[in-house]
Amino acid sequence: MPNRISVLIPSQLQSRSTVEYSGLLIDSAIESIRLQTVAHPVEFQIIVGIDAEATIPAKLAADSTLVFARSGGKSQAAALNAAAKLIAGELVAILEDDDQWHPQFLRYALPALAGADFASSTQLEIGPDEAVIRICDFPTPSGWLMKRATWEAVGVFNERFRWHPDNEWLARLGQKGHRRVHLVEATAPTDSEIASKVRPWLANCLQLGGPSVRLLRHDLPWPLVKRLVHAGSNMKRMSTNDAFFLESRTEIEELVQTYGRVPW
Repeated sequence: MPNRISVLIPSQLQSRSTVEYSGLLIDSAIESIRLQTVAHPVEFQIIVGIDAEATIPAKLAADSTLVFARSGGKSQAAALNAAAKLIAGELVAILEDDDQWHPQFLRYALPALAGADFASSTQLEIGPDEAVIRICDFPTPSGWLMKRATWEAVGVFNERFRWHPDNEWLARLGQKGHRRVHLVEATAPTDSEIASKVRPWLANCLQLGGPSVRLLRHDLPWPLVKRLVHAGSNMKRMSTNDAFFLESRTEIEELVQTYGRVPW
């Protein structure tokens, strides 16, 4: 089994301050990588993609286990593309800086790749106070793990897409016919007809993800990714700003025009 994983973290190096915690959003993401429990030892290459003019905090700059990649733009897609230029692992993963992996994320995601080229996961959305909001079944990049050959075949993120570069990338993944699995908790439906009634976003994964997608249960009762919903997140900004919302709709219309659907 490949033993080196390149983890791409797009980050604006934002602070997070609550009653319980004060620090950078990325701190928890990095810690969640280092806390992974897997059957076989793995080596992580953690590559942080940042804007060209970003100031790297001294604590992070002094961490020799981190690699920083400056982009030529100011978007998540640009940050990820900059980080991807430095990939050295046999496997590639993405973790957004305000999200965290469950300690057993790789325990389940790595074996999933034995029968697939790409894996994603549902997420448990939480607020800044750690209160649970909901389960999100969209395959956000924070749950992506793939073979390096898959990344190279699909290519980099399209930086024209500010709000939906993940949808556009997933469209090309589907076009290539790569085998996909989407990891769901132990009690989630895996049948498309049942999912359409009780978990429609899981049905979307099957129906809009391309020809080679299947749902794969693990035995934990909760998702393998924790997703923070906060005022600075892209989805929150888009939902509260009319101009951003219109940009998002324009991108969605382009996706439908190009691919015949909103790709999942």
